Amino acid sequence: MKVYGLTGSIGMGKSAVAAMFRREGVALFDADAEVHRLQGPGGRLLPAIEARFPGTTGPRGVDRAKLGAAVFGHPQERKALEAIVHPAVRDSREIFLRRHRSRAFVILDIPLLFETHGQKRLDGVIVVSAPAWKQRKRVLVRPGMTVAKFRQIVHLQTPDAEKRRRADHIIFTGTTFAATRAQVRRLVACLGAKTGR
Repeated sequence: MKVYGLTGSIGMGKSAVAAMFRREGVALFDADAEVHRLQGPGGRLLPAIEARFPGTTGPRGVDRAKLGAAVFGHPQERKALEAIVHPAVRDSREIFLRRHRSRAFVILDIPLLFETHGQKRLDGVIVVSAPAWKQRKRVLVRPGMTVAKFRQIVHLQTPDAEKRRRADHIIFTGTTFAATRAQVRRLVACLGAKTGR
């Protein structure tokens, strides 16, 4: 089984591309969705997060605004949160890989793939990219987003140009939905052909 990573900076359309891969029948592990599940109502990370960041959890799980305020702009606090979250996501990913080991290939959707050096353990990397003006436009319409917050997030991420340079495959989302879907279908056929299935 081949394992590919899917990544892209904020606002590049990675979630839409991930959904397209799923519709093509590809087994895809969504790290962000897993984090939401682990931090949601009854999630197994709630006790550890509450112990480290008091007042940031409740019956509905993590209060993302409160937790965000506690870690955003505070590198040490962010690292403390990552030390709680990353091992749990890694465990879930291993379960996913065992469950789908008979597949020709699977995709791991990992937003901070290059930032965490996760590409070293993969057979290839797929980067989702769009023009900077479109990225900015998409992100700034999100609830609670500001220009300052957007700039800070982008600053923490590996630049899009660098991601594209290091990619094995690139999906451009600065075009129409249909054109993006056509790129995804071509790539699924290509990756399937590489494994001989």
